[in-house]
Amino acid sequence: MTTRRGMILGLGGMALLAGCGGAPAPGGTVSGVAGLERAILGLGPDVDPAEAARAARMAYAVSDQLAREYEITDPPLVHNTKVNLGIKERGLCYHWARDIQTRMTAARYATLQFTGLVANADNPFLLEHSTAVVIPRGGDWRRGIVLDPWRTGGRLHWDHVANDTKYNWKARADVPVRKRGDGPDLTRADT
Repeated sequence: MTTRRGMILGLGGMALLAGCGGAPAPGGTVSGVAGLERAILGLGPDVDPAEAARAARMAYAVSDQLAREYEITDPPLVHNTKVNLGIKERGLCYHWARDIQTRMTAARYATLQFTGLVANADNPFLLEHSTAVVIPRGGDWRRGIVLDPWRTGGRLHWDHVANDTKYNWKARADVPVRKRGDGPDLTRADT
């Protein structure tokens, strides 16, 4: 009994230390592809309507594809624990952020670009969280739209950066390299 209790407490503790932010806040913008398309189109007058539609469809499709690739069957912090224990290979928030950014960028949009954001990197009391953001080409990430399927266990959560008050976002490029996790450094929006 003591061993079982210790194991449960240990796994619980590891879940808290697993990296990425806490459980998703209720609400948020989850109005589907059409809603995301309208939001992307609303980023500015130079956003091509066909690209807004394609990016919205692709953001949902990539999120679904990554959920299958990462074998997501648990809430985010439980999955993080499995990754950190070596049971699963990928699925931490920065995996999601980088993979979405990479795949969306590879689709070559003329009027949109994708970059990464990080929250809580400077706060030792909060868990760090990473996400991707879509902005008009040459635009300010602060006016972009967060694309974050990690926080909802593989279903795309999106919201305007300004409305996503659960996190204090910073551009990934502005976070010291040692705080960004491992893997390739995707700091430029056009990479």
